[in-house]
Amino acid sequence: MIDFSEEEIKHYQRHLSLAQIGISGQKKLKNASVLIVGAGGLGCPALLYLTAAGVGKIGIVDDDAVEPSNLQRQILFDYEDLGKPKAEVAASRLSAKNPFVEFVVHQERLVEGNVEEILAPYSLVVDGSDNFPTRYLVNDACAKHQKTLVHGSIFEFSGQVSVFNYKSGPTYRCLFPEPPTSNALPSCAEAGVMGILPGIIGSVQAVEAIKVITEVGEVLSGKLWLYDALSQKAKIVRFKKNSTFDYSQPLAALENSCPSGPVEDSSISEISPDGLHSMLTRGTLDCLIDVREEWEREISRIDPSVHLPLSRFSMPSSLVLPKKINKFSKIGIYCKAGIRSKSACETLASMGYLHLYNLDGGMLAWEDSSRRPTCP
Repeated sequence: MIDFSEEEIKHYQRHLSLAQIGISGQKKLKNASVLIVGAGGLGCPALLYLTAAGVGKIGIVDDDAVEPSNLQRQILFDYEDLGKPKAEVAASRLSAKNPFVEFVVHQERLVEGNVEEILAPYSLVVDGSDNFPTRYLVNDACAKHQKTLVHGSIFEFSGQVSVFNYKSGPTYRCLFPEPPTSNALPSCAEAGVMGILPGIIGSVQAVEAIKVITEVGEVLSGKLWLYDALSQKAKIVRFKKNSTFDYSQPLAALENSCPSGPVEDSSISEISPDGLHSMLTRGTLDCLIDVREEWEREISRIDPSVHLPLSRFSMPSSLVLPKKINKFSKIGIYCKAGIRSKSACETLASMGYLHLYNLDGGMLAWEDSSRRPTCP
């Protein structure tokens, strides 16, 4: 028996015509329950396509109201929606696009106290959040309760997508074991992004969600899909599961997603790519430290540099630096965008190191200059 009305059959005709999806796949979509975390730049396209695809139950969790700056990329909203709750507006618009989908509005912020209860009714989570505390909180809750998580994130002109905890596979912490300190996070008001980019990344998240639900294709589990809008290049980096994390413990609270600004330290200097290049050329830098993960370093790096992932800085007492380094050495530190490296600088400053140089803009800024080749 086909559990679809005549209207539904017309709506899903193009899916039903696909041999890989067909009636059985469309039933899986109809029986699925998906929670979308964040009705923003990533959440909007993911919501649109999962709604159109016929996911039976969709939860929307977001405590924000529509602002003028949202309209550059958050395609579910118009000027008439300014000041209205995003989750409610999204549910109303989406219901008109597909009346066969049930929408549940969670007009609240995900925190340690409510995340497990909100996630409970859903089999799949799509994370469109824009801050590290929520990403780690959602990851930990999904891993603890064995829910598949479709991750997406964007920065300026680049984005990434992966699927975590798929059939007990790798999680977000397998890529980034520890979040950067709150003081190292960029101001949400200052962060920039190309308006079209979230549409691309959010749509890919929807693709992965449909693949997980219908069991079609090769899921991005243990793989990070990286996209660069400026070069129109994409690549996939593979990573392995780290079994050292104990997700059975109570969820840790991560707060201050939008700090007012970094804490200044006189021993830390922001250095431009030109300034770093000059110090390396003249030999006036005693050591350059790369605090990214191993998989990032495999893509590109600055040579010569020492690899010390940011996770090692979480325990200063056990941090081992190169033997030639002392408290008076000139130490350069870099990551992808200058955020994690600033956190590492703060740790070293607290340990008494006096001359620390944080690469402003990280590898993204370094690679913008063609005269500075990177080592693949």
